[in-house]
Amino acid sequence: MDRANVVIIGGGVVGCAIARAASAKWKDVLLLEQMPKLGMGASSRNSGVIHSGLYYTPGSLKAKLCVRGNRLTYEFCAAHGVPHRNTGKLVVATSREQEATLAELMERGRANGVTGLRIVDAAAVRAREPHIAATAAIEVPSTGIVASEELVKAYARIAAEQGADIVLHAKVEKLEAAGGAVRVKSSAGEIEARCLVNSAGLFADDVAGLLGSEMAKHKIYPVRGEYCELVRGRTDLVRGLVYPLPHPEGLSLGVHLTKTLYGGVLVGPTAHYIADKNDYESNRPPVEDFVRMAQPMLPEIRAEDLRPSYTGIRAKLAPPGSHHPSDFIIERDKQFPNVVQLIGLESPALTSAGAIAEMVEGLIGEVLG
Repeated sequence: MDRANVVIIGGGVVGCAIARAASAKWKDVLLLEQMPKLGMGASSRNSGVIHSGLYYTPGSLKAKLCVRGNRLTYEFCAAHGVPHRNTGKLVVATSREQEATLAELMERGRANGVTGLRIVDAAAVRAREPHIAATAAIEVPSTGIVASEELVKAYARIAAEQGADIVLHAKVEKLEAAGGAVRVKSSAGEIEARCLVNSAGLFADDVAGLLGSEMAKHKIYPVRGEYCELVRGRTDLVRGLVYPLPHPEGLSLGVHLTKTLYGGVLVGPTAHYIADKNDYESNRPPVEDFVRMAQPMLPEIRAEDLRPSYTGIRAKLAPPGSHHPSDFIIERDKQFPNVVQLIGLESPALTSAGAIAEMVEGLIGEVLG
């Protein structure tokens, strides 16, 4: 049976970033992706925002890796021709009652090391976004947008140039500890890995279960989010990125307005728990729901201004009804120390991918020496 130094399960943005980092240091790096293309899951079904690190619990992996990943993402995109733009964004309060929460959010961002934050008044918001209704806003200069699919492709391209093998249509079916290695059986064949990296995104808990790892206790609860977009002729309602205050239970950052690299405007995403990790279509909300959620920020929006767009599913570790924000889980498996587990990698994983890859490279180094 063939043997590889590193086998990465999952060809999303994080898996491809890890392949790029690992293949720069070790030979025989293999990435297995079950879909026919890389990044077909959450990596390309998102808002394409380069986050600042504003929202996350100080000291958490999300906070630390997002702040570092923000800088690394801009540097990587500039160096490798990935379309992106440093736009900044506004997080708005739509009533006086929300302004205290806005100030608390800004202090959290400062505690995380996000620079340049300031609160601006209603007049400053109108000067920047004439159609937005707000009593005040946090100005976040380090936020931007990126062509997420191109980011995935760039990480993968460099990994391949450095000698990594990327195999598509390779669904992992069985994992078995075998001495100092892990035997990986997929629809593309079998291989032994000296170090296995579980970067399976929405299915990371299932992969941990295949190994019989106690890490499978970290159950992923899929949360689906739908987007609409403004029709042509109404995209001038939004100039940049405008966010409400985040969902009080931490379920999402709220339905926000995203001016894309190509001049369109996304409205979304919604957020609701679903039972099936593959359910992208059933019970999609009507455009009137998007109008209701966006109107406090954008009073002029009407149902006829919107058309349905795409859907994404995020890998939440918090079950329905939980009021506690969850963090990334990135660690070596205590039962299987030659396995690196990445579970619960939802937003801001796109922004954090380069920083996550640095961290995982260190863990791989502990395994391989």
